[in-house]
Amino acid sequence: MDDELEAIRRRMAEKLLSSARKETQEAPTTPVVLTDQSFPSFISDQRLSVIDFWAEWCAPCRFVSPIIEQLAKQYAGRVLFGKLDVDRNQITAARYGIRSIPTIMFFRAGKPVDAVIGALPKNQIESRIVRLMSAPE
Repeated sequence: MDDELEAIRRRMAEKLLSSARKETQEAPTTPVVLTDQSFPSFISDQRLSVIDFWAEWCAPCRFVSPIIEQLAKQYAGRVLFGKLDVDRNQITAARYGIRSIPTIMFFRAGKPVDAVIGALPKNQIESRIVRLMSAPE
């Protein structure tokens, strides 16, 4: 009976380890392109998500874009990053009161918890991410 129990424990541990590896491998390393339709489920499914509200014509947005891409790669598996074009997705932009771009909003379990407006350097955006990751839920 002890051997049987040990075999079950071993199978369960292998299954958990395999599942954890699979989740890590499947974590996006680039920002997910969002739409008005995909936005609600995207933010509600994540413990912590960072959304870049931008537009193609926006010069400061082009400054922030590579920073968001670097952070998405750096924090893959821990924080999920998304990009929402405000010109093509005006419903979501209006819902969150986006009046200036770039705006970067931070969501925890579907609720906005922080935001920054303007083209900030990587260290300032990253410091907010680190603070939110370490904050109690």
